[in-house]
Amino acid sequence: MTGARRLSIVPDRVRSSAPKRKVGALRVAIATQDLRSLDAHFGSAKRFAVYDVSADDWELVEVLSFEEVSDESGKHRTEGDDRIAPKVEALKGCHLLFCLAIGGPSAVKVVSAKIHPIKVPDPQSIEDVLSRTRTMLKTAPPPWLRKVLAEAGATEKKAFDEED
Repeated sequence: MTGARRLSIVPDRVRSSAPKRKVGALRVAIATQDLRSLDAHFGSAKRFAVYDVSADDWELVEVLSFEEVSDESGKHRTEGDDRIAPKVEALKGCHLLFCLAIGGPSAVKVVSAKIHPIKVPDPQSIEDVLSRTRTMLKTAPPPWLRKVLAEAGATEKKAFDEED
């Protein structure tokens, strides 16, 4: 079985692992087939576009590519034919994962890796997803996103009685 192939934007130095996250930014992965749209289920995604998103901007940091993906048939794979674990391993360090769908067992693995999966009902452009994420960061993030931000070190963690 093959792991992920990484296409990273390398500024000044060569690295062998995921790029370092921009301070104050969330690392966001988007399941995509064409690198222009959020248009894939987690298991069948051939690629994940990974961005650092802050309230001010976003930046593509890498593209993860997978040759072995689910066929969305709903049939369980044979023992040792795990196509999900390499994806989860490659996505470690991401805070949010946007996809069209994700199965229960995959969601458990993603959440265990401290990645918050977000199912989006219809395909849409990556730019729209990033723009909405940035707007949420600028305005009043929902409670689940405030928790992700605090865990990511992107904001100060407030005591429960200090929240709005």
